[in-house]
Amino acid sequence: MAFGFTPYLMFPGTARAAMTYYADIFGGELDLLTYGEGMGEEGETKDRIMHSSLYLERGAHLMGADLFPGQPTNGLGTTALSASDDDQEENARLASWWEKFAPDSEVIVPLDTAPWEPDSKYGHLRDRFGAEWMFMVGPTE
Repeated sequence: MAFGFTPYLMFPGTARAAMTYYADIFGGELDLLTYGEGMGEEGETKDRIMHSSLYLERGAHLMGADLFPGQPTNGLGTTALSASDDDQEENARLASWWEKFAPDSEVIVPLDTAPWEPDSKYGHLRDRFGAEWMFMVGPTE
């Protein structure tokens, strides 16, 4: 299976501390990317965590990020759907799930070119039940 369901935790400016804490507890390899590094942000968001990945044993993966200041959260968390390789069929499946979700959802970030990976697409939506979903879709052609 090339895709996976990944817990993605959203923090109000404490992602670095939280993810470092989880790494101390669970072990594994922690990668952190700031908004400054990933999107060229400056000011108060520059050092906030845009994306973090904690890779654990046996393929387990925990992700987290800081919310932008003022960005609301729903308390339900966010589920990230991403392809782990360039399998076009699996990426097409993820893209089709987006197409099924989007009509009845609030699209927060349209599924479009990911600023940090031009060959991939990123989108974020809130479904009709209030749960948030992020999609990272690799090449489909």
